[in-house]
Amino acid sequence: MSPPPPAADAVIEPVATAYQPSLPEAHRSVSVPGGVGQFWRKLGAFAGPGYLVAVGYMDPGNWATDIAGGSSFGYTLLSVILFSNLMAMLLQSLAAKLGIVTGLDLAQACRQQYSRPVRIMLWLLCEIAIAACDLAEVIGTAIALQLLFGIPLVLGICVTAADVLLILLLHQRGFRQLEAFVVALLIVITGCFAVELLLSQPDMGAVAKGFIPTTQIATNPAMLYIAIGILGATVMPHNLYLHSSLVQTRRFERTRGGIMEAIKFATIDSTVALGFAFFINASILILAASAFHAHGRTDVADIHQAYDLLTPILGAAGASALFATALLASGQNSTVTATLAGQIVMEGFVDFKISPWLRRLATRLMAIVPAVIVATLYGPDGTMKLLILSQVILSLQLPFAVVPLVKFTSDRGLMGTFVNSTALKIAAWSVSTIIIILNLKLLFEFI
Repeated sequence: MSPPPPAADAVIEPVATAYQPSLPEAHRSVSVPGGVGQFWRKLGAFAGPGYLVAVGYMDPGNWATDIAGGSSFGYTLLSVILFSNLMAMLLQSLAAKLGIVTGLDLAQACRQQYSRPVRIMLWLLCEIAIAACDLAEVIGTAIALQLLFGIPLVLGICVTAADVLLILLLHQRGFRQLEAFVVALLIVITGCFAVELLLSQPDMGAVAKGFIPTTQIATNPAMLYIAIGILGATVMPHNLYLHSSLVQTRRFERTRGGIMEAIKFATIDSTVALGFAFFINASILILAASAFHAHGRTDVADIHQAYDLLTPILGAAGASALFATALLASGQNSTVTATLAGQIVMEGFVDFKISPWLRRLATRLMAIVPAVIVATLYGPDGTMKLLILSQVILSLQLPFAVVPLVKFTSDRGLMGTFVNSTALKIAAWSVSTIIIILNLKLLFEFI
């Protein structure tokens, strides 16, 4: 017989007492109003981590897969974006719950629960995922710089190394300032695409139909490849590690009632933020479908092509500039969150601490080297193929983050009375199974 839950006002100590807090410089640094009847103030205090996580769901890697999907197959893959976003909402809520209840981020939980060989393997796989994500940011930012300012692609890739200075400045100004910076860039991206959609005048009936899944996605290898790329670009493994840490920046009461309230507000925060990410991803695909596929241009899989064609096809001056501006804002936003995720993963898995700017520089160099080589040898076409491939790599890493997350949040010994309900366990394991099956099918297609 299970013991009764603790009283609502009883203090519940985290299980992470043996570990240094995740992101120690920002741990419990944001105060939360106490008392009852302060819903909006409390929601405002918890708002922020979800938007940092949402940034990873609209980084430049998404642009490549969404443009290719919209141009080649019209609105068909909108159902994949919708389904991916719903899966993301579920998984991110579990990541937030893990961090709030246990005081452990996902990497620390893996370190606690798994043997050394297993956690080292998981760490290395996660580092590969972060490098793939950073590769997308490097290429996306360099392309935006080339489109807006005429900077050569190789030089633009090298210039992206300087964004370590931006990371250092934001870290010094405090966590709330960092969140405000990210939200400001999200507003820029959203505004740009709202205007682009008005200009492109998509067929709303076809858009609505695109949200209905079709078996063709699974049976058409070319469509499946892009669909799994969209999945990898949408549900990103390093974001699960990131979210489980960011929620711990809030100083809430560690009572049963306080923890339940923190889970509720953190879930609202991430769900609303991922709603913005869904709008951006769907907008990119709808724009590609209405501006290119509808005009017989099913071959546009390149951000350069999209930029060159938008203004002539839409007949509106500045359409291409808006597109490139949103791309630049997207790349800079992703820079911030990839640094945080890298720090969390390294410290959580192997307890190895490194200055954020040094970690950022090391990660960025890992992305710059292959990007420079490909850009030099194969030009823009090669970099775009590398961009889409990076998203498929991210998708292949997903099971190694999702399975531990679902396992931990379903473990009563770790989560206590906050363990996943039966219905939530079924939903979470179903999502995990779908992700694994899709990845196995992708590997089979490669073989």
